[in-house]
Amino acid sequence: MAGLARRTETPAELLSGMREVIAGPLAGIANRFSQHLADRCPHTALIIFTRECTGRPRKVAGPAEFIERVTVDELDVLRQSLEPGATTTGPVRLAGGTHRVWAVRDRADTLLVLTLPDGAEVAGPEEISARFGIVATSIRQQVAQASPDYLAESRAASSERARTIAELTAVQEATLTGLLGTLRSADLDDRRARAAATEIASGALISLRAAGESDRARFAEPLPEAFARLHAEIDSLLCGRGIDLHCSGPAEDRSVSGEIAYAARAMVRAVVLAFGAEPGPERIRLAWTCDGDNLLIDAQEQAAGTVDTEALSRQLAGRADAVRGAYTLESVPGWGSRVTVTIPLEHAPTRPGEHPLSTLNRRELEVLGHLTTGKRNRAIADALGITESTVKFHVARLLKKLDVTTRGEAAVLGARLGVGA
Repeated sequence: MAGLARRTETPAELLSGMREVIAGPLAGIANRFSQHLADRCPHTALIIFTRECTGRPRKVAGPAEFIERVTVDELDVLRQSLEPGATTTGPVRLAGGTHRVWAVRDRADTLLVLTLPDGAEVAGPEEISARFGIVATSIRQQVAQASPDYLAESRAASSERARTIAELTAVQEATLTGLLGTLRSADLDDRRARAAATEIASGALISLRAAGESDRARFAEPLPEAFARLHAEIDSLLCGRGIDLHCSGPAEDRSVSGEIAYAARAMVRAVVLAFGAEPGPERIRLAWTCDGDNLLIDAQEQAAGTVDTEALSRQLAGRADAVRGAYTLESVPGWGSRVTVTIPLEHAPTRPGEHPLSTLNRRELEVLGHLTTGKRNRAIADALGITESTVKFHVARLLKKLDVTTRGEAAVLGARLGVGA
């Protein structure tokens, strides 16, 4: 590629390309930026490092066998070696070895690292730095605003961290237990040494288990406690309104990720505020239950039935998508309004070799067929003889099952797999 002339981008093309980089979910921003830079700056891997993302400080794109071995400590050493706004090109220790890289530390203290193939040079480093400045600013704003996309990524990072903690704890427990067994052996002669070593190892084992429990507590929340927090928040929101509040919490004493608990409370708060904005609601009923695989939320108000369903749907959609949930919303004047939310407690990925459509039921396949023709929810509802709210529920479910984020992606996938209305 070194001998090929690169066509100069127009300003409109540059801005359009950068918009595509920062417009998608935060979890994929490294991949999108890597694709954006591929023709301008050939590289084998791209790493973004920011301390602001506590759940996932590394955003990476490239071969898994390399990027999975790049540590935070290595990136931090490189970051601290650069002044804000400075760049460097040369050999750097990454993934346990030495690699030739180009790196820039943005003024927002975010680091970009590009690993370079043999003979490759970075053309226009100032331009690349400027583009990265836009990316770094976008990351910072998404983290500050705690967007649904960041919530989704944080949930994934929390799950990964919880798994890693569990594995490390198990390994260390086995090691220390073996050490204790050896030191307690009657074959050892030096009793005092054995006693001192036993005390040290016992203390380390206790500390390790405590640390594991502490970390798990940070990233998990028991359902009853999550609901109790919600109950207190709703009581505060409705204080002095004269609304009869009935709350029924989950009987299951299981823990869920902090992101699920947070999203569930945020969605219920939005629903209650919407109900409270109606003229004269008399009673609000909230219930959380668990069917084993999902958290089920049911919120109802009696009497008014004049909630702004479109505005409330916009508020719920982002949160529901972030945790792969689904919701239905119904409002009948003079009768009342009801919102139901289903949030999977765990995301079950498609098994290797399983057909992408095998998880869809008959109705979801029908809805997907209409999506491939570009129909909107109202048209689909009319065609199938169901309500628009039911269509929204089916769309949300099939997006989750197909592991896509937009209707357009689902439509493209459905068309490619031969689904049609």
